[in-house]
Amino acid sequence: MSSLTYFQTRADFALGRAFMLTLAVHAILFAVMFFGVRWQSHPAETVAVELWDPPPPPPPAPVVEAPKPPPPKVEPEPEVKKPEIVEKVVPKPKPKPEVKPKPEAAPKDDEFQKRRAREQLAMEQRKIDDERKRADDERRKAENDRIAREMAASGRAKALNEYIGRIRAKVKQNWILPLDLQGNPEAVFEVVQLPTGEVISVKVVKGSGNPAYDEAVHRSILKSSPLPLPTDRADFSRVLKLTFRPRD
Repeated sequence: MSSLTYFQTRADFALGRAFMLTLAVHAILFAVMFFGVRWQSHPAETVAVELWDPPPPPPPAPVVEAPKPPPPKVEPEPEVKKPEIVEKVVPKPKPKPEVKPKPEAAPKDDEFQKRRAREQLAMEQRKIDDERKRADDERRKAENDRIAREMAASGRAKALNEYIGRIRAKVKQNWILPLDLQGNPEAVFEVVQLPTGEVISVKVVKGSGNPAYDEAVHRSILKSSPLPLPTDRADFSRVLKLTFRPRD
């Protein structure tokens, strides 16, 4: 047998088997579809649907104006009453129990009070004595100062009078008075001098009414230069006022 014959015989046999297999498969498929459709088929349920129109919208509510509030009522202010002051009753403190002093302590307290009173009295007395002594010292000091001032003034006045007297005496030694001079005329002169007693100037402060007498005294003062000096240099005065009377 040739190769071609083998393949041709083999092809016919396989084709028949394939056809039978295909037919069987289709038959099974058809049976499954048929019975499956019949088994699952049942009358369809009817759904009732009711159609209705929506209700019309309600009419708008009428606008009602709100009532105006009544005017505020002015009420009188309530009278404020002053709070009544309620006096608080303070309970009286309980009296403390009286402590009786010990009998033996009383004499000691009395003695202490007496000693303290004596010391205070002595202290006040010393204070009075000190004030009195201080017042006496001040009064004594003031009196001594017054006496010292008076003595110093008296001594200075005495020394000054002596100093002026020596000047007058020297001037009188050098004057030549008018022959017709009558009475005791008085003339006052202002004399300016140096610390050495040299006379710088002489001026009539108060005339005697007799020009000849005044001129005679004026010449005698200039002639007496230098004038006598005081014993104490503290009594020296640059300007002197000298009074002259012919009969003194």
